[in-house]
Amino acid sequence: MTGLRYVYAVCRPLGAPLQAQLTGVGGAPPALLHHHGLVAVVSTVPEGDFCEEALRARLADHDWLAATARAHQGVIDALTTVTTPLPLRPATVFRDDSGVRTMIEAREDDFRHTLDRLEGRVEWGVRAYAESERADETYARTLHERLSRHAEEVRLYPPQPPHSEAPGRNVLDAAYLVSRAESEEFVELVDRTKGESPGIRVELTGPWAAYSFTGEFTREDR
Repeated sequence: MTGLRYVYAVCRPLGAPLQAQLTGVGGAPPALLHHHGLVAVVSTVPEGDFCEEALRARLADHDWLAATARAHQGVIDALTTVTTPLPLRPATVFRDDSGVRTMIEAREDDFRHTLDRLEGRVEWGVRAYAESERADETYARTLHERLSRHAEEVRLYPPQPPHSEAPGRNVLDAAYLVSRAESEEFVELVDRTKGESPGIRVELTGPWAAYSFTGEFTREDR
């Protein structure tokens, strides 16, 4: 069975190697494909699993989708420790290395511009939940304004409907682009806000690759 080239991300040449035992989708180790001063992080995946027809069939296989997403994210997380990656959508595949190079050439200017803008920066996610109807939503707006002053860019998303994993009413769902040098201060700021307003629960996630700021992903992709 032939293989396809799965692309996780595009980045600048790495200043440090990836983890030696790192594996990606399907257990294959990621490799670096250099082209025009950029790097595509790739691995080989079975065509029988990742051709267009197979992917359509896999959409109903939630376990397979979850495993693929975890493996994809694992490579992105490893990249984020050594560089500033521009993540691509999961299941971005090409016939061979030539197809990957053609993709880089077609988008080269956009890739360089985005990587320059994101260099040395990571994404932090903050969500706030009101645990009762009486909790003050004004606090969520104030919190967002405070955090925004410490971020270089911000994405504010519509509140999400309640679900069992995050009880309460979502009153803030935002992503903040923060320089690595100021990330510790940003985390401390969020930590200091926890417990300031009774009935409001604040959750912080990250640091992530800057998914919300690449232009590659929609709100649903998050």
